[in-house]
Amino acid sequence: MKILHTEASWGWGGQEIRILREAIGLRERGHEIYFAVVPGGDLVLRARDEGFEVREISFLKKDAFFSIPKLLKLMRLWNIDIVNTHSSADAWIAGIAARIANKKIIRTRHLSTAIRKGLNSRILFNRLVDYVVTTCSEIVPKICAQSGLSEDAIECIATGLDPSKIEASSDEIQAFKERYQIADDQLIVGTLCFLRDWKGIEEFLEAAKQLEKEKITWIIVGGGEVERYLLYAQELGLKSVIFAGLIEPPFVPLAAMDIFLLLSTANEGISQASLQAAYMKKPLITTPTGGLPEVCLHERTGFVVPVRSSERVAEAVSVLAENKALREEMGNNAHKLVLEKFTYQQMLDRMENVYHSIAAANA
Repeated sequence: MKILHTEASWGWGGQEIRILREAIGLRERGHEIYFAVVPGGDLVLRARDEGFEVREISFLKKDAFFSIPKLLKLMRLWNIDIVNTHSSADAWIAGIAARIANKKIIRTRHLSTAIRKGLNSRILFNRLVDYVVTTCSEIVPKICAQSGLSEDAIECIATGLDPSKIEASSDEIQAFKERYQIADDQLIVGTLCFLRDWKGIEEFLEAAKQLEKEKITWIIVGGGEVERYLLYAQELGLKSVIFAGLIEPPFVPLAAMDIFLLLSTANEGISQASLQAAYMKKPLITTPTGGLPEVCLHERTGFVVPVRSSERVAEAVSVLAENKALREEMGNNAHKLVLEKFTYQQMLDRMENVYHSIAAANA
């Protein structure tokens, strides 16, 4: 099968990583994958480095008159079967081009935020798609309600985890603890994310302040608005929090953690960080935002706490800190859940089934 991915995003985050990893996996299964990406987008070079054919196409509305013919030419050149769009801008322009070329269209919706009401959504998520894939279940009924799309034409396929890529030796973990001068009798509570205003970092720090007298080290792994939260930690007078910055791959700090937190207030799909922590047998504490409770099953793999509630976060950490057996039970449950539902191969199986079913409908 010949699949064209389009992407109007310039960045490199979970969305773009998902697109490229899926493309690599499906190419290994015999499919031909091509890319049309916004000029200068990070995905351009990364996809080319992986050996894919990539064309740079503007997805600005003002360039539509030129971009649509270019896309039509590429669809003929590569004999494309299915077009998979990913962001709003490319969904419009590539969607129109695909309709003109009589190609089937899949839209992957990577965000958990609701789509806008009105004609815009009815066109973008109905007329210009044949099937929608989301990365968390919570958004499915919202898209159907706003767009009029049938529930039979949408499903959640989470970004799968590749267990073979996750490893951290005991020597690496010990070296990590020594680097940050974390004593062996300290419980390590951590988070891993790109620091921004909806990741719940303030609640993380406030919970740390409430439990500062306990034998707990709090660690934040990730880049982003680090200075902003360093200042807030200083305002709180915190001495037990470590800002480790961006660490790639993140598996050693994750392995060093005893409890994993992700306290997002918006926009979260099924988080890769929470899946990685779950696979590494860490009990979870998350909010009910987006796809987080699909991995953090309340009282089974961790605790789900209300958004912006540092007191409840501190309570959940205290319960787990005082009960090692519960931490181990929840961690084991989390590990099993990932293997049952959220692996890379399962993601590829389900995406391949979608492509095949849509292609068959086009025959």
